[in-house]
Amino acid sequence: MNFQQLTEQYHLPVYNRFPITITKGQGTHVWDENGNKYLDALAGIAVNSLGHCHPNVVEAVQQQVEQLMHISNFYYSKPQAQLLELLAEISGLDKGFICNSGGEAMEAAVKAARKYGQAYDKQPSLITVSNAFHGRTMGTISMGMKKYSKGYDPLMKGFNEVPMNDTEALEATFNDQTLGVVIETIQGSGGLHVASQDFIERIQSLCDTHDALFIVDEVQTGIGRTGAMFGFEHYNVQPDIIAIAKAMGGGFPIGAMVCTDKVAKTMSYGDHGSTYGGNPLACAASVAALNTIKDEDLIQQADEKGQFLENKLREMSSTIPEITDIRGRGLMLGVELDFNGRKVVEDMMAMGVLSNCTQGNVIRLVPPLVINNEELTRLADVLIQAIRKNIGIDKTK
Repeated sequence: MNFQQLTEQYHLPVYNRFPITITKGQGTHVWDENGNKYLDALAGIAVNSLGHCHPNVVEAVQQQVEQLMHISNFYYSKPQAQLLELLAEISGLDKGFICNSGGEAMEAAVKAARKYGQAYDKQPSLITVSNAFHGRTMGTISMGMKKYSKGYDPLMKGFNEVPMNDTEALEATFNDQTLGVVIETIQGSGGLHVASQDFIERIQSLCDTHDALFIVDEVQTGIGRTGAMFGFEHYNVQPDIIAIAKAMGGGFPIGAMVCTDKVAKTMSYGDHGSTYGGNPLACAASVAALNTIKDEDLIQQADEKGQFLENKLREMSSTIPEITDIRGRGLMLGVELDFNGRKVVEDMMAMGVLSNCTQGNVIRLVPPLVINNEELTRLADVLIQAIRKNIGIDKTK
């Protein structure tokens, strides 16, 4: 029995996996058990922004694992203190809570918002955006796409959904009892739809007017992915709460909720917690990853490389009407097709490039920020070849 069969025998049947077993990663590439090499344009779903096994993160983990891995939050640790200071510095916010994943970060955001609502006599009513994805917990599936909450009734109440970029619907839903708004500036699993400037500015304005909370899910857009440290920075706004994870650990599992002092002051001892959250090992990895993102100027590079990739894709797809849109920011791009995209992903994999299809027909490209232009050109070429193959267009024509 091989490892794939072993996994299928003992794991819950919740993942529709591709039939390769990855055994090694280095930089922008991974290798399978047969020695086949792949350019990784998925990066663990926007997790490995520094590539695989970046030496700074590896060194930090190696050093920390020899000293102290876990102690619980009954005590203080140097790596956690350093990470909290760094999160405040890069976010413009004041207080943080460190956890283990994006779903946990969003749960912490919702709990903090509800405590804020109790303190300021507001109903526990958050406005969410259609086609959103905020995690797999009971709370987060209650505020996201319906397909992820199917079969899990009764769901958590207190969420009112409006269409993405529909300012009129937003204004009609908002009132003095609105607790806040939750949004991704680019919908990762929702098809890479980008929030408009007007929509984000109106959210900020309404939240300011009604003393409501502006909550941004930066789990996928954060840590340099879009050409800014956080996606909200493109709009010249300042949220009250953000959720972070994915690239935050450079490949090591970690997440965080960061908020203003005004929100933090409504939380007390015992209001929230995590056994593993903020452990020294994860925090050491995160400090190394965040400093590397800053020190190696990867945020600016993400912007420049994203423009390069988008231009390549537009140039190469100009005669392919089956490509209906190319959208996103930085190195977070979606290529929308007018047909199902899973076979495109499979054909790309056969040509040595890993990618992903979301919403059935949007190829999601979130490669490591350390990718170079030669690799981006290969990515674009392989994607276009796979698309042409699936619509019967000979590349030579």
